[in-house]
Amino acid sequence: MASVSIRNAVKTYGDVGVLRGVSVDVEDGEFVVLVGPSGCGKSTLLRMIAGLEEITDGEIAIGARVVNDLRAKERDIAMVFQNYALYPHMTVADNMGFALMLKNAPKQERDSRVARAAEILGLNKLLDRYPRQLSGGQRQRVAMGRAIVRDPQVFLFDEPLSNLDAKLRVQMRGEIKGLHQRLKTTTIYVTHDQIEAMTMADKIVVMRDGLVEQIGAPLDLYDRPANMFVAGFIGSPSMNFIEGRIEEGAFAVEDGFRLPLPQAGSGSGYSGLPGGNAVYGVRPEHMKIAEGGAPVTVEIVEPTGSEIMVMGRLGSQPVTCLFRDRLSVRPGDVLSIAVDPATSHIFDPESGRRTNA
Repeated sequence: MASVSIRNAVKTYGDVGVLRGVSVDVEDGEFVVLVGPSGCGKSTLLRMIAGLEEITDGEIAIGARVVNDLRAKERDIAMVFQNYALYPHMTVADNMGFALMLKNAPKQERDSRVARAAEILGLNKLLDRYPRQLSGGQRQRVAMGRAIVRDPQVFLFDEPLSNLDAKLRVQMRGEIKGLHQRLKTTTIYVTHDQIEAMTMADKIVVMRDGLVEQIGAPLDLYDRPANMFVAGFIGSPSMNFIEGRIEEGAFAVEDGFRLPLPQAGSGSGYSGLPGGNAVYGVRPEHMKIAEGGAPVTVEIVEPTGSEIMVMGRLGSQPVTCLFRDRLSVRPGDVLSIAVDPATSHIFDPESGRRTNA
């Protein structure tokens, strides 16, 4: 196992900048998730750590070694790809042990390591099968087993669950997290799915346009987003953003509606813009039905069984509410919605920065 240190990493293709000075520290044994929209540079950064892409500028260290000029096979990492990358003419056992065979490891050692990985991943009865005889989830386990047998310092995962159906993705992300807890190997995982990031990570790195927007524990990013991009990206359904003005100690929305400002002295106390235009942020699950609240006109109702999602409008602005209770709500109804100021945020409309303390 080893730490990974990325310092001001830059990657350009000609005049196009893909990464523009990224710095991230991954502690020994930590599970770090790189998350962001397509094209933000997260997979490029992972491939640079792996040695599959050259670094244009900056420094990448694995443990005490700077690996900028080391070939991929010299970096002691193992990578699990999105498309599994299994050899179709090899059995499961041969696929898992192939890297050890290339290193001329004794057959007894190869068989021992493959058997151990198969036991961990529940592949014992599949070792003689070929990839074409396996389901998507089983193929992903084989790809993970191939990484495990190498006993690397660092595991790298590049969107490994994106080809699986929804139910299997939930199962597999639990298995990957359980695997990390068992092996304690430093892991860097790339995904565009913020649910995967929230449920699996010790630490999340949110990226956009080749830059890091925020780094922190999942609940820290959820409760204290640095800006509107992070606030909107982390959490499902996304945070509501309501435009208005700060007037006389409250947030004034069009048509005379008023919302409470975050309370000073609390963990999210308001200490920012003294007045003028602002953006009010509140998560759908923090909007409650209460007398005397702001009127939200219901447009769409989506019951899921355990909860009900209501999409409507506050004045002319769209808002989403998420209720845990069974409610009888129909389009056209008007709900009186209250917001707990301790769960709300104020953002600067120009910079997008959160102004809560």
